[in-house]
Amino acid sequence: MTQLPNIDVIYEDNHLIVINKKSGDIVQGDKTGDKPLNELVKEYIKLKYNKPGEVYLGTPHRLDRPTSGIIMFTKTSKALTRINKMFHDKEVQKTYWAITKTEPKQKEDRLIHFLKKNEKKNRSVAYSNDSNGSKRSELTYKVIHNFNNYHLIEVLPLTGRHHQIRVQLSTIGCPIKGDLKYGAARSNPDASISLHARKIEFVHPVSKENMTITANPISKDPLWKDAAELFKGK
Repeated sequence: MTQLPNIDVIYEDNHLIVINKKSGDIVQGDKTGDKPLNELVKEYIKLKYNKPGEVYLGTPHRLDRPTSGIIMFTKTSKALTRINKMFHDKEVQKTYWAITKTEPKQKEDRLIHFLKKNEKKNRSVAYSNDSNGSKRSELTYKVIHNFNNYHLIEVLPLTGRHHQIRVQLSTIGCPIKGDLKYGAARSNPDASISLHARKIEFVHPVSKENMTITANPISKDPLWKDAAELFKGK
């Protein structure tokens, strides 16, 4: 029997499949040529259900390659259309965890910046006022735990901009651990950044059930293991 691909499936039904992505996995194919997560999920569905021919899979959202956590795919076109609309209408709430070396001056706050993406450098710059070509970017955060030398921050993005959480936290002097692109002092050993998509809340596109899906980081980093243990079942 052919072995199923090594992916962490945390929820699945006839319309949706939700994966806990490891840092380093890419969601869709890019110029690196590395095998993307969406292809692995297609293989998983094909093998598990012995499906002939091409497997349908919709990708309504993405995560940066060095970021870990929840990524949702759709198994039907009907679900994709409805989930896309829910993302567009801001009816999907995502919660992230970030680990920073520096503690924010405010324990909790709402951040509003105007972000402009530099396509060549694949990074965004934050401005305090609207700048030509910039997009309003908004999130709320709160510090939920202090480790000895690091801080665990829960972030709720209210908009969906390029590298939003990374650049907004960096702008207030709190770059994410391991995120060299946005000011971290050193990289993480596994080339990850300490940003994790922890939770997703939405109304199921077909059953209309209220859904809350939570995922712990798949990481050898003891800080992530401690965080998962601290908030087990929450």
